[in-house]
Amino acid sequence: MTETCAIRLEHVSTSFGDKVVHQDISLCLKHGEILGLVGASGSGKTTLLREIIGLQIPTQGEIFVMGQSLKNVTADHGQRLRSNCGVLFQKGALFSVLNVFDNIAFPLRELGLKDEELIKRIVFMKLSMVGLSDQDAWLKPADLSGGMIKRVALARTMVLEPGLLLLDEPTSGLDPISSEDFVSLLSELHRALNFTVFMITHDLDILRDLCTQVAVLADNQLIAFGTLASVLSCKHPFIEKFFYNKRARRVFQSQEQEAAHG
Repeated sequence: MTETCAIRLEHVSTSFGDKVVHQDISLCLKHGEILGLVGASGSGKTTLLREIIGLQIPTQGEIFVMGQSLKNVTADHGQRLRSNCGVLFQKGALFSVLNVFDNIAFPLRELGLKDEELIKRIVFMKLSMVGLSDQDAWLKPADLSGGMIKRVALARTMVLEPGLLLLDEPTSGLDPISSEDFVSLLSELHRALNFTVFMITHDLDILRDLCTQVAVLADNQLIAFGTLASVLSCKHPFIEKFFYNKRARRVFQSQEQEAAHG
Protein backbone atom coordinates (compact mmCIF):
# COMPACT_ATOMS: atom_id res chain seq x y z
CA MET A 1 0.00 0.00 0.00
CA THR A 2 2.89 2.34 0.81
CA GLU A 3 4.22 1.98 -2.74
CA THR A 4 1.15 3.75 -4.17
CA CYS A 5 1.94 6.81 -2.05
CA ALA A 6 4.61 9.37 -2.85
CA ILE A 7 4.19 10.57 0.75
CA ARG A 8 2.58 8.56 3.53
CA LEU A 9 2.17 9.72 7.12
CA GLU A 10 1.22 7.11 9.69
CA HIS A 11 -0.01 8.42 13.06
CA VAL A 12 2.50 11.28 13.13
CA SER A 13 2.59 13.32 16.34
CA THR A 14 5.00 16.13 17.15
CA SER A 15 5.70 17.89 20.44
CA PHE A 16 8.30 20.39 21.64
CA GLY A 17 8.37 19.95 25.38
CA ASP A 18 4.82 20.58 26.59
CA LYS A 19 3.79 22.20 23.31
CA VAL A 20 1.83 19.83 21.07
CA VAL A 21 2.12 20.67 17.36
CA HIS A 22 0.55 17.60 15.70
CA GLN A 23 -1.57 14.74 16.96
CA ASP A 24 -2.05 11.45 15.12
CA ILE A 25 -1.80 12.70 11.52
CA SER A 26 -2.21 10.08 8.79
CA LEU A 27 -2.53 10.60 5.04
CA CYS A 28 -1.47 9.15 1.70
CA LEU A 29 -0.53 11.45 -1.17
CA LYS A 30 -0.51 9.36 -4.32
CA HIS A 31 2.02 9.68 -7.12
CA GLY A 32 1.17 12.46 -9.57
CA GLU A 33 -1.14 14.32 -7.18
CA ILE A 34 -0.77 18.00 -6.20
CA LEU A 35 -1.51 18.63 -2.54
CA GLY A 36 -2.16 22.05 -1.05
CA LEU A 37 -1.59 22.15 2.73
CA VAL A 38 -3.56 24.87 4.52
CA GLY A 39 -3.56 25.94 8.15
CA ALA A 40 -3.47 28.93 10.45
CA SER A 41 -0.16 30.45 11.54
CA GLY A 42 1.40 28.14 14.12
CA SER A 43 -0.58 25.08 13.03
CA GLY A 44 2.60 23.16 12.18
CA LYS A 45 2.65 23.30 8.37
CA THR A 46 6.36 24.09 8.14
CA THR A 47 7.16 21.55 10.87
CA LEU A 48 5.40 18.88 8.82
CA LEU A 49 7.31 19.91 5.70
CA ARG A 50 10.61 19.74 7.60
CA GLU A 51 9.73 16.24 8.81
CA ILE A 52 8.96 15.07 5.27
CA ILE A 53 12.28 16.51 4.07
CA GLY A 54 14.02 14.70 6.92
CA LEU A 55 15.28 17.82 8.69
CA GLN A 56 13.20 17.01 11.76
CA ILE A 57 11.99 13.82 13.41
CA PRO A 58 8.39 13.46 14.63
CA THR A 59 7.83 12.52 18.26
CA GLN A 60 5.71 9.53 17.26
CA GLY A 61 4.60 7.83 14.08
CA GLU A 62 6.33 7.11 10.80
CA ILE A 63 6.82 8.95 7.51
CA PHE A 64 7.37 7.26 4.16
CA VAL A 65 8.69 9.25 1.18
CA MET A 66 8.69 7.59 -2.24
CA GLY A 67 8.14 4.25 -0.53
CA GLN A 68 11.09 4.64 1.85
CA SER A 69 10.61 4.95 5.60
CA LEU A 70 12.53 7.86 7.08
CA LYS A 71 13.13 5.87 10.26
CA ASN A 72 16.76 4.79 10.54
CA VAL A 73 17.39 5.59 6.88
CA THR A 74 20.94 4.77 5.74
CA ALA A 75 23.25 7.40 4.27
CA ASP A 76 22.97 5.87 0.79
CA HIS A 77 19.19 5.68 0.93
CA GLY A 78 19.05 9.21 2.27
CA GLN A 79 21.16 10.51 -0.61
CA ARG A 80 19.00 8.76 -3.21
CA LEU A 81 15.88 10.06 -1.51
CA ARG A 82 17.12 13.65 -1.51
CA SER A 83 18.05 13.33 -5.19
CA ASN A 84 14.45 12.39 -5.95
CA CYS A 85 12.98 15.28 -3.92
CA GLY A 86 13.16 18.92 -4.93
CA VAL A 87 12.51 21.67 -2.36
CA LEU A 88 11.47 25.24 -3.18
CA PHE A 89 11.64 27.50 -0.15
CA GLN A 90 9.35 30.47 0.36
CA LYS A 91 11.81 33.19 -0.72
CA GLY A 92 13.67 31.07 -3.26
CA ALA A 93 16.78 30.66 -1.05
CA LEU A 94 19.13 31.38 -3.96
CA PHE A 95 22.81 31.83 -3.14
CA SER A 96 23.32 35.59 -3.43
CA VAL A 97 27.02 35.30 -4.35
CA LEU A 98 26.33 32.92 -7.24
CA ASN A 99 24.84 33.82 -10.59
CA VAL A 100 21.72 32.09 -11.93
CA PHE A 101 23.76 29.47 -13.82
CA ASP A 102 25.76 28.42 -10.76
CA ASN A 103 22.69 28.41 -8.54
CA ILE A 104 20.97 25.94 -10.85
CA ALA A 105 24.15 23.91 -11.36
CA PHE A 106 24.82 23.67 -7.62
CA PRO A 107 22.91 20.38 -6.97
CA LEU A 108 24.61 18.73 -9.95
CA ARG A 109 28.05 19.67 -8.68
CA GLU A 110 27.14 18.62 -5.14
CA LEU A 111 26.37 15.16 -6.51
CA GLY A 112 29.84 15.05 -8.02
CA LEU A 113 29.08 15.71 -11.70
CA LYS A 114 32.34 16.95 -13.29
CA ASP A 115 31.39 17.24 -16.96
CA GLU A 116 30.96 21.02 -17.32
CA GLU A 117 29.63 20.72 -20.86
CA LEU A 118 26.89 18.38 -19.65
CA ILE A 119 26.16 20.70 -16.72
CA LYS A 120 25.83 23.60 -19.16
CA ARG A 121 23.35 21.72 -21.35
CA ILE A 122 21.26 20.67 -18.36
CA VAL A 123 21.20 24.18 -16.85
CA PHE A 124 20.17 25.84 -20.11
CA MET A 125 17.49 23.19 -20.65
CA LYS A 126 16.04 23.89 -17.18
CA LEU A 127 16.16 27.64 -17.80
CA SER A 128 14.18 27.13 -20.98
CA MET A 129 11.67 24.91 -19.17
CA VAL A 130 10.87 27.69 -16.68
CA GLY A 131 10.61 30.36 -19.37
CA LEU A 132 13.99 32.07 -18.93
CA SER A 133 16.66 32.76 -21.54
CA ASP A 134 20.32 31.79 -21.76
CA GLN A 135 21.24 35.43 -21.10
CA ASP A 136 19.47 35.26 -17.73
CA ALA A 137 22.01 32.64 -16.64
CA TRP A 138 24.66 35.27 -15.93
CA LEU A 139 22.52 37.51 -13.71
CA LYS A 140 22.89 37.62 -9.94
CA PRO A 141 19.84 37.09 -7.68
CA ALA A 142 19.92 40.83 -6.81
CA ASP A 143 19.23 41.59 -10.49
CA LEU A 144 16.09 39.41 -10.64
CA SER A 145 12.44 40.29 -10.15
CA GLY A 146 10.40 38.31 -7.62
CA GLY A 147 8.88 36.23 -10.40
CA MET A 148 12.27 35.46 -11.91
CA ILE A 149 13.63 34.41 -8.50
CA LYS A 150 10.78 31.89 -8.20
CA ARG A 151 11.48 30.56 -11.71
CA VAL A 152 15.20 30.18 -11.04
CA ALA A 153 14.46 28.47 -7.73
CA LEU A 154 12.06 26.13 -9.54
CA ALA A 155 14.71 25.36 -12.19
CA ARG A 156 17.19 24.50 -9.42
CA THR A 157 14.55 22.40 -7.68
CA MET A 158 13.98 20.44 -10.88
CA VAL A 159 17.56 20.13 -12.06
CA LEU A 160 17.86 16.55 -10.75
CA GLU A 161 14.46 15.67 -12.29
CA PRO A 162 12.86 14.74 -8.96
CA GLY A 163 9.67 12.74 -8.72
CA LEU A 164 8.51 14.83 -5.76
CA LEU A 165 8.46 18.62 -5.32
CA LEU A 166 8.04 20.19 -1.88
CA LEU A 167 7.03 23.84 -2.11
CA ASP A 168 6.68 26.38 0.71
CA GLU A 169 4.27 29.19 -0.26
CA PRO A 170 5.53 29.30 -3.89
CA THR A 171 3.53 32.43 -4.83
CA SER A 172 4.25 34.36 -1.62
CA GLY A 173 5.45 37.90 -2.37
CA LEU A 174 4.45 37.81 -6.04
CA ASP A 175 2.10 40.30 -7.68
CA PRO A 176 -1.13 38.79 -9.12
CA ILE A 177 0.23 38.57 -12.70
CA SER A 178 3.51 36.92 -11.67
CA SER A 179 1.60 34.59 -9.37
CA GLU A 180 -0.74 33.52 -12.16
CA ASP A 181 2.22 33.01 -14.52
CA PHE A 182 4.00 30.84 -11.96
CA VAL A 183 0.91 28.71 -11.38
CA SER A 184 0.47 28.25 -15.14
CA LEU A 185 4.14 27.25 -15.46
CA LEU A 186 3.89 24.72 -12.63
CA SER A 187 0.72 23.29 -14.16
CA GLU A 188 2.37 22.90 -17.58
CA LEU A 189 5.43 21.22 -16.09
CA HIS A 190 3.25 18.89 -14.04
CA ARG A 191 1.28 17.83 -17.12
CA ALA A 192 4.52 17.14 -18.98
CA LEU A 193 6.46 15.41 -16.19
CA ASN A 194 3.75 14.07 -13.83
CA PHE A 195 5.73 14.69 -10.65
CA THR A 196 4.06 14.79 -7.23
CA VAL A 197 3.70 18.09 -5.37
CA PHE A 198 3.38 18.72 -1.62
CA MET A 199 2.81 22.43 -1.21
CA ILE A 200 2.13 24.77 1.69
CA THR A 201 -0.11 27.54 0.38
CA HIS A 202 -2.75 30.07 1.35
CA ASP A 203 -3.36 31.03 -2.28
CA LEU A 204 -7.03 30.38 -3.01
CA ASP A 205 -6.44 30.45 -6.77
CA ILE A 206 -3.81 27.69 -6.45
CA LEU A 207 -6.19 25.60 -4.36
CA ARG A 208 -8.93 26.12 -6.94
CA ASP A 209 -6.93 25.80 -10.18
CA LEU A 210 -3.98 23.54 -9.42
CA CYS A 211 -4.43 21.28 -6.40
CA THR A 212 -5.96 17.85 -6.85
CA GLN A 213 -5.93 17.31 -3.07
CA VAL A 214 -6.25 19.71 -0.13
CA ALA A 215 -5.21 19.07 3.49
CA VAL A 216 -6.19 21.31 6.38
CA LEU A 217 -4.40 21.54 9.74
CA ALA A 218 -6.21 22.98 12.75
CA ASP A 219 -6.44 22.20 16.47
CA ASN A 220 -3.18 20.19 16.18
CA GLN A 221 -4.93 17.74 13.85
CA LEU A 222 -5.58 17.02 10.21
CA ILE A 223 -9.23 18.10 10.12
CA ALA A 224 -9.81 17.56 6.39
CA PHE A 225 -8.08 15.82 3.50
CA GLY A 226 -9.39 15.18 0.00
CA THR A 227 -10.63 17.08 -3.02
CA LEU A 228 -11.43 20.77 -2.62
CA ALA A 229 -15.13 19.96 -2.87
CA SER A 230 -14.91 17.46 -0.02
CA VAL A 231 -12.94 19.90 2.13
CA LEU A 232 -15.50 22.64 1.52
CA SER A 233 -18.20 20.33 2.83
CA CYS A 234 -16.35 19.79 6.13
CA LYS A 235 -17.93 21.58 9.09
CA HIS A 236 -15.20 23.20 11.17
CA PRO A 237 -14.68 26.81 12.36
CA PHE A 238 -11.32 27.18 10.58
CA ILE A 239 -12.74 25.93 7.29
CA GLU A 240 -15.68 28.33 7.66
CA LYS A 241 -13.25 31.20 8.30
CA PHE A 242 -10.74 30.34 5.57
CA PHE A 243 -12.93 29.07 2.73
CA TYR A 244 -16.13 31.05 3.25
CA ASN A 245 -14.92 34.63 3.73
CA LYS A 246 -15.84 37.28 1.14
CA ARG A 247 -12.71 36.85 -1.00
CA ALA A 248 -12.94 33.06 -0.96
CA ARG A 249 -16.58 33.23 -2.02
CA ARG A 250 -15.60 35.40 -4.99
CA VAL A 251 -12.80 33.01 -6.00
CA PHE A 252 -14.96 29.88 -5.82
CA GLN A 253 -17.96 31.62 -7.36
CA SER A 254 -15.84 32.53 -10.41
CA GLN A 255 -14.96 28.83 -10.71
CA GLU A 256 -18.63 27.90 -10.74
CA GLN A 257 -19.38 30.56 -13.35
CA GLU A 258 -16.50 29.38 -15.58
CA ALA A 259 -17.74 25.80 -15.31
CA ALA A 260 -21.28 26.89 -16.22
CA HIS A 261 -20.01 28.70 -19.33
CA GLY A 262 -17.57 25.93 -20.22
